[in-house]
Amino acid sequence: MPQRSLQNRFDQKELEVNALLEITQAVNNNLPEEDLYKIYEFTLRANLRLDKLTLYVLEEDWECKVQFGTKKDFTQVSLGQSCLQVSEATEISKLDLDVPCFSEFDIIIPVKHKDRLLAFVFLKVKSEIEDLIDTTFIQALSNIILVAIENKRLARKQLEQQALQRDIEIASDVQNFLFPKDLPRTDKIEIKAFYQPCQTVGGDYYDYITLEDQNQFVVCIADVSGKGVPAAILMSNFQAVLRTVSRTAKNPKEVVTELNYQLSRNANRENFITFFLAVYDYDTKDLRYINAGHNPPMLMNGSAEVQRLTVGTTVLGAFEPLPFMEMGTVSGLEDFSLFLFTDGLTETFDDKEEEFGAERLQAFLESNHGRPLDDVHNDLLKALDDYRKSQPFSDDLTFLSCRVKNGTA
Repeated sequence: MPQRSLQNRFDQKELEVNALLEITQAVNNNLPEEDLYKIYEFTLRANLRLDKLTLYVLEEDWECKVQFGTKKDFTQVSLGQSCLQVSEATEISKLDLDVPCFSEFDIIIPVKHKDRLLAFVFLKVKSEIEDLIDTTFIQALSNIILVAIENKRLARKQLEQQALQRDIEIASDVQNFLFPKDLPRTDKIEIKAFYQPCQTVGGDYYDYITLEDQNQFVVCIADVSGKGVPAAILMSNFQAVLRTVSRTAKNPKEVVTELNYQLSRNANRENFITFFLAVYDYDTKDLRYINAGHNPPMLMNGSAEVQRLTVGTTVLGAFEPLPFMEMGTVSGLEDFSLFLFTDGLTETFDDKEEEFGAERLQAFLESNHGRPLDDVHNDLLKALDDYRKSQPFSDDLTFLSCRVKNGTA
């Protein structure tokens, strides 16, 4: 072998060793991904004197991350099946290309890590150094860069997930403060509620508020569109307005009007809330209510016969002002039960994709009228579990029972 040729090979190997050292140092310096790709490009161009290069990396999809010297903008070109089937360094001329523009290159080199495909490198080398190009070195160099970038990406995702988990835990704690800590259980009134979010944080809400100076109480339930942290945040704002307004408003219409106004401002009409609000007066024995697009609660006035409370308006947050509103009134209520729920209950599905539905719920309540609320709730949960079998709950599950005994002694 001529002395000059040996010297050229020696010089080339020295360049490759130096390139590996430079890349390794760049990785150890914890540089951003964009900088690592730039160093990768510069190293190959300067040390290997390539004519053209394109690097495709597998992220969510195959993306062109580096290119130089090319006629085509490969950031706009998808890899074809002929390239994806390459398992070792291969001359482009030997492929039956289904994406003709890759004929710009001489060779395609797959880059793997632990038998997992990471990238493809496309090269066109200068003719005078063609016999000096070592594809193994290019694979090693690409592997170092890509594994480092992938580790960065995984670390970033882990940090993001940890931050999201902290946010969810905070939102969950905040949401727990929304629900009343103590529900009444006296000879005059008993309230029992159940809440199970579909995710860690849900968008359902219920409340009980006493208006002692008026000898009245408020009971309500709501369901915000969407799930997760955004739904919980919106519901927390909703609760704050409700508790403030309900103590000063003259009637349920004023409460609902103000809630809709505040929700329209805070949510920019991108979210809406279904809502039911009832106010019971111990003195007049009247129940005034407004149903804002919510599942109609079921009222049982001293017997097992159910009356569904449907009067009201449309969902809150979609229109400002509300296009219509009517307040419902049920008079002469002394000993009665009121059952409120969100659609997570009636939209519990079985293996045939049939929902539990309001009719089954009404039949259950009628057959269990007068039983202790603890037993009613436990048996209802069992009935839902038996009905859905292997199907998961697809929405937050919330329901509340209110039983009043206000008859004269």
